[in-house]
Amino acid sequence: MTKEVEHTDGTNEDVTFRPVGVVRTQASDDEIRERSRELEATIEIFPEFQEALDGLDGFSHIFVLSHLNRLRPEQIGVLKVRPRRLVRKGFKLEELPLVGVFALDSPTRPNPIALSLVRLLHRRGRELTVSGLDCLDGTPVLDIKPYRDDYRADQYRLAEWYKDLREKAGEDI
Repeated sequence: MTKEVEHTDGTNEDVTFRPVGVVRTQASDDEIRERSRELEATIEIFPEFQEALDGLDGFSHIFVLSHLNRLRPEQIGVLKVRPRRLVRKGFKLEELPLVGVFALDSPTRPNPIALSLVRLLHRRGRELTVSGLDCLDGTPVLDIKPYRDDYRADQYRLAEWYKDLREKAGEDI
């Protein structure tokens, strides 16, 4: 995966990512969209990266960075969207705010990269069994990082628009 990046000063550089593995799941795309927090999946690490897993055993959670390889071309580069997943919770699209993609975890992004915090259930060789991964079967995995307690934010704020929608939904969105 290589992309030439043009900077505002007119210079260019290539940005290259090489997948380290792939997501495997029996769940359908719809199941993943609806209930990913409840589902288990396997991250199959490619043989040449197996050594990178040494020391990961014992961590309860990991971050998974992945490439959203199944986005439609019109979903890449868009900067403002409505939080469409709330349509499934009874909201009408027109009543949802138009916000920047950096304010959402929407797959529509300038760069089709996903970040997921998942529970690491166990490791068997090159395979990591996880729960809570919101990636479709065949999604390329770009990197894995362990979760540490110093990542935790005990004090944080939420945007007013988000708090309003969460209150209307009656649950975390």
